[in-house]
Amino acid sequence: MLPPKSNFSEWFHEIIQQAEIMDIRYPVKGLYVWFPFGFKIRRLVYDKLREIMDRDHEEVYFPTLIPETELGKESEHIKGFEDEVFWVTHGGLEKLDVKLALRPTSETAMYPMFKLWIRSHADLPLRVYQIVNVFRYETKHTRPLIRLREITSFKEAHTAHRNYEEAEENVRLAVSLYKEFYDFLAIPYLILRRPEWDKFPGADYTIAFDTVMPDGRTMQIGTVHHLADNFAKTFDIKYETPDGDHAYVHQTCYGISERCIAALISIHGDDLGLVLPFEVSPVQIVIIPILYKGKEEEVMDLSKRVYEKLKGYGFRVVLDDTDERPGAKYYKWELKGVPIRIEIGPKEAERNEAVVSFRDEKVKKSLSVEELSKEKILEWAREMKERLKKKAEEEMRAKVRIFSNLEEAKEWIGKGVAVFYFCGDEKCGEEVEEKLSAGILGKFEEIPEWISAEEKGRCVNCGREGFLCAAAKSY
Repeated sequence: MLPPKSNFSEWFHEIIQQAEIMDIRYPVKGLYVWFPFGFKIRRLVYDKLREIMDRDHEEVYFPTLIPETELGKESEHIKGFEDEVFWVTHGGLEKLDVKLALRPTSETAMYPMFKLWIRSHADLPLRVYQIVNVFRYETKHTRPLIRLREITSFKEAHTAHRNYEEAEENVRLAVSLYKEFYDFLAIPYLILRRPEWDKFPGADYTIAFDTVMPDGRTMQIGTVHHLADNFAKTFDIKYETPDGDHAYVHQTCYGISERCIAALISIHGDDLGLVLPFEVSPVQIVIIPILYKGKEEEVMDLSKRVYEKLKGYGFRVVLDDTDERPGAKYYKWELKGVPIRIEIGPKEAERNEAVVSFRDEKVKKSLSVEELSKEKILEWAREMKERLKKKAEEEMRAKVRIFSNLEEAKEWIGKGVAVFYFCGDEKCGEEVEEKLSAGILGKFEEIPEWISAEEKGRCVNCGREGFLCAAAKSY
């Protein structure tokens, strides 16, 4: 049995194993093994991400190993990662002349090649992405999908443009793509511009997507960085303008990791297990025959007929004809988050009917087998997605509150997100974070319509003019 979701930490730890998402028993801290079922969820989710990215980007693959000479070129960048880098120092028994880093992220691997690829304004814009493993020597408490030493599913996009404004347009494009992706997963989010002291090392600014987890902590589930010409100057990435001059490119980069799977599991799951949107569920429909002595043949005949019909529509369907009792089958497939369950017993076989229920509702409906059309099932899937989205948004809204003083905000932090006005000054920010014992997530890039507050007001700490921002304890 799973612990209740109200005990989120224990629930998450158990569901990862019991629903066979990841095996946590690998003998290296912070490294985990994907089970086949979990990996299928990952593939379905990332298939959608690829579909979205492929409209404007081309997929590439760069090596895992980065020479120390390249990694060290961008001093601010490497300073941001120096505590997290894994180093390869030997090839066999020989000590390497130049240490090699296992990529913590790929700017310093890609940009020497961008210098070779980009010659003229005709080569711009350049938009590429890859889905790769990245390695970070995480010293805090590691957790599957959320905080790892090997991030196994890092989608990172890197782009180059003629000037700052065109790079900024691409930032807006990236934000819109990520909104589409998380809307597809019915995962609600806040879009926040990180404070100066918390932006990506080497970036001009960073925009982050944060979701609110069931325990009230936030989790960063995507980032978009405007790099200006900072990396271009370091790696000498120039292009010839139409006038024959040479200018540095301006760049962006943006990433999503398997934290999107962690959010999918955490936001929609319940006390019984996973609750998965139809499109990303490894098993979309399960058929459970309810067998009684003397009626087995009729029940199985109809069950097989329904199975073949639904499979013919292209759905991922399972006919569970194992010897387990119906209750054990219900438990198993509820744990796995299967969106649609079809039960067929002797009465249904006699009437050529099926009993249909949905993973997110305690409602059953009977209908004739002829009514189980492809259109009807896709309609049910859309309705379920809307229910999941509405429920998730309501739960997030309940965890976001506006405050006019830090004392009240501090009492709320840990249960949810505190929203208040902040001036943006780093020293003032340090005071706010110390008083709250929580991090400032940043200024709202887009203020949700359900947050009824003006964009500007007086800073909650110093009284100077400020903007609406959010703070929370985070994963």
